[in-house]
Amino acid sequence: MRAILYSEWYKLRKSKMIPIIFAGPMIGLFIGLAVNFDDDFGVNKWYIALLSMNLTYALLFLPLISGVFASLICRYEHQAGGWKQLLALPVTRGKVFAAKYVLIMLLVMVMQLLFLSSIFAVGVVKGYTDPFPMEIVLKSIFGGWVATLPLVALQLWMSVMFKSFAAPFAVNVIFTLPSILVVNSERFAPYYPWVQPFEMMHVGNPEDIFFVPWDQLLTVVGGSFVLFFIGGYLYFQRKAV
Repeated sequence: MRAILYSEWYKLRKSKMIPIIFAGPMIGLFIGLAVNFDDDFGVNKWYIALLSMNLTYALLFLPLISGVFASLICRYEHQAGGWKQLLALPVTRGKVFAAKYVLIMLLVMVMQLLFLSSIFAVGVVKGYTDPFPMEIVLKSIFGGWVATLPLVALQLWMSVMFKSFAAPFAVNVIFTLPSILVVNSERFAPYYPWVQPFEMMHVGNPEDIFFVPWDQLLTVVGGSFVLFFIGGYLYFQRKAV
């Protein structure tokens, strides 16, 4: 498994991955620096920065960029019979699929940590003197990462299925853009997987796990992850190469 992960990382670092990882956190940084608010709010300024940056980052860029990672990690296999060359090696299809998934999730975690750095940078530049809410911010960062588990599984499935780089990305865009409207619906937002990154990064009830109820975490995030991961895993096992 370690050898497969190293091989996948070697292929991925040859792509234009670094600018993509920085894209979301940098946009969040610019938004945080651009937002101005009254000093008399009586609210910890770090919360204002976090809420304003999460709105665009967690709702759009986190789901979209995680899909780009999935497309990039299958790009070489779709060129010049790459799948045949890879699967001719003494590796199982299951380990290849799992390794690709693990590597994508690691990239998403790196992007989340860069976003955390962006939040801190906004406070430093603006001279915040309020105490930094480390527990809340880390809960938001890790919650957003957990919320991408099913989205990455689906995008990896689509990336294995389609040879074109644009096709799986288009599928991701089709499902991500409606989240702008769905997020305002109390009826549909808790059940829409593409809204969950925002739901779980948005500072809400601190007593809830990742700011959402347990049943929502288990059924929507957990359930869709199991569905998408198993679906992609079984498809890859039967894929003709």
